[in-house]
Amino acid sequence: MHRGDPCPRPIPGLLEQLSRARIGWCNGRVDDETRHPLAHARNERGWPQEELARRIRQAAKRRGLRSGTRGSRVSKWETGWATPDKDESQPLIAEVFGIDYAAVAHLGWPYWLPSQDRPLPFGPNAVPSLQEALMSSLDRRSFIAYTSGSLAVLAHQWAVTEPGRFARSTVPGEVDAEMLDWLEETGAELIRLATERRHRTRHLLNAHLTTVTESISESRYTPTAGQRLHTLAASLSQAIAWQHFDERRHASAGRFWHAALHNAHTAHQRDLGAGILSDLAYQLLWLKDARAAADILEHAIPRTQHPAAQSLLHLRQARALAVLDEGGLCRRALTAAEKALDTPSYDPAPAWCSWMSHADLAADSGRCLADLGQRHQAHLLMDEGIALLTATRSKTKSVFLTYQAETYLRDGEPEIAAATATRSLDLAGRIDAPRCVTMVRDLEPELSQYRQTAPVAELLERLRAIG
Repeated sequence: MHRGDPCPRPIPGLLEQLSRARIGWCNGRVDDETRHPLAHARNERGWPQEELARRIRQAAKRRGLRSGTRGSRVSKWETGWATPDKDESQPLIAEVFGIDYAAVAHLGWPYWLPSQDRPLPFGPNAVPSLQEALMSSLDRRSFIAYTSGSLAVLAHQWAVTEPGRFARSTVPGEVDAEMLDWLEETGAELIRLATERRHRTRHLLNAHLTTVTESISESRYTPTAGQRLHTLAASLSQAIAWQHFDERRHASAGRFWHAALHNAHTAHQRDLGAGILSDLAYQLLWLKDARAAADILEHAIPRTQHPAAQSLLHLRQARALAVLDEGGLCRRALTAAEKALDTPSYDPAPAWCSWMSHADLAADSGRCLADLGQRHQAHLLMDEGIALLTATRSKTKSVFLTYQAETYLRDGEPEIAAATATRSLDLAGRIDAPRCVTMVRDLEPELSQYRQTAPVAELLERLRAIG
């Protein structure tokens, strides 16, 4: 979709309603003021347009200035007939909402407004999504998590919107070929190290993504170089999103996945885009919204191409369906995942899913069967998956061990559950994986019923010591 194109066509049913509410403002003037982020922020505070105008005038007065803002002017801002002046009105609006002015300068109107849960519309310019994600990482303003409804709209729009041509840049300076090679090589190494060296790589990943973002927005480049830059931006954003997800920073994780999706789309990387949508679905599953996760995967799966990508997405679909207790559909998804994984391909698997293996298939299949009540077969599959994992997959092994410990608790075997959870905790501590520690902590209420059992008591004491 190119700049100036209309928003994508209406979506039937619920998606149509959500689309009207969340992307109606994307191309300027709208009919319903509540579609604009300013109206959303104002209504959240219960302010009529005149009240917002009054507060803007008060902010001007505190600065020794005068503002003639009235409710009619606010109405024009909210319907797209006018844009508040960046140097005069926007700083006053930011003060009223308690927003750091750095966000105003960095993100631009209207993307710096508070409580903005509307994903940006797809277009040839993916830079605003990167800027928003990087701003959320700096914690300069309070971001709320995207709603499952807005993510459903985003998934549908991604599925039906064809990537456009790269926007022709008019800025001076061309991307240096040697620099681009270095950005890609360094980015790939940082992404590789991101899981087990989270603290060491966190700031480096953000700085590297900032450099890539500046290269995209401030340089000229050929379509081929542009594709490489946007692909790198997508991969870096995806890696940062996983770090934030592991730290339970779900709102900013969603922003980085959102930026990754925009850049993968701009780069015409459909498999990567589908994988990023499946990451968002995984997050929704973690946040106990399995139905939304399954719905998003319905949009992503048909547009994957490489067998490894297809296998991973079918496996994540099976996980969501198992939680929903849809056993027949879950088994069908597991069969599809196995079939895709066994399909030969002349092309190497994309980097984002190159780790997908029979170990993952076995362990996650076991988790699905555990959710469906088939725990004997579940243990066999989880044992198999854990045994197959390579030494470099410590975080994944920690996650799988916790799955198995939870299943042992359901079986009424607290001693084995405690021993298995302790193994998971040891791994999580070694690689500093807070999400894995949280998963073990989540077992505490059930473990506490067996506190008289020595292994359980030792584990509970250790968890208390961690704090």
